[in-house]
Amino acid sequence: MKPIIIGAGRGRRLGALTDDIPKTLVPIVGKPMLEHILAAYEASGFRRDQMVFICGYKAEIIQARYPEFDYVRNDDWPNNNILRSLLYAREHLGDGFISSYSDIVYRPEAIACALRSPHDLTLVCDRDWRRRYVDRSEHPETDAEKLRAEGDRVVELSRGIDSERATGEFIGVMKLSARGATQFIEAYDEARASYADDAEFCEGRTFQKAYLIDLLKRMMASGVAVHAAFIDGGYMEIDTTQDAACAEGWWRGGP
Repeated sequence: MKPIIIGAGRGRRLGALTDDIPKTLVPIVGKPMLEHILAAYEASGFRRDQMVFICGYKAEIIQARYPEFDYVRNDDWPNNNILRSLLYAREHLGDGFISSYSDIVYRPEAIACALRSPHDLTLVCDRDWRRRYVDRSEHPETDAEKLRAEGDRVVELSRGIDSERATGEFIGVMKLSARGATQFIEAYDEARASYADDAEFCEGRTFQKAYLIDLLKRMMASGVAVHAAFIDGGYMEIDTTQDAACAEGWWRGGP
């Protein structure tokens, strides 16, 4: 199973913090976000020389600092989004993988609980998500990638889910078995054959700019089972300068 980090984008809403470095190297709670992610992977037995890192903006900075990674370049990162970016690592997906967004900070349990899941397609879900959105004006709850689950089966996945109905927030960590990876790649290929890059794909987003959750929703609609592994806090997304300023307080305030 390949460990993958998706880190091609710039993170413009972090302003000057990403003028000279990729978003994942912005220091949060004492060290770059990427170091928190690597610590979580390492706690589950992955080595740094096993990591597949999808790079784009300021790729040379990451490559110089972490020469042990296996790199995949998304040179078209200004024009695409997280789904397309992940598929640049297609050659690494087929035997199963566990992937992570790169602009998040989480404790090792997030990786561990995903790996414990017996299911083919598992999303890590934070049930203690709403406390981070109190007075968060630059990144409101409507931006959260929310899910609704019955037991551990995901029955709805969308930013548009009403917060009161949401089971929690998908944190951006996902595990797919070899079978799940095959389903994922086949769903992507089918969608790419059906949609032009500039065609509307999901909730007003074009296929080229699609989110990961957009393809997962399509898979669920076709009958593919998606499951959740739950954490209660110990996670935060750093998307704006306001998020970066709040991070210390969020981290102290959660389990």
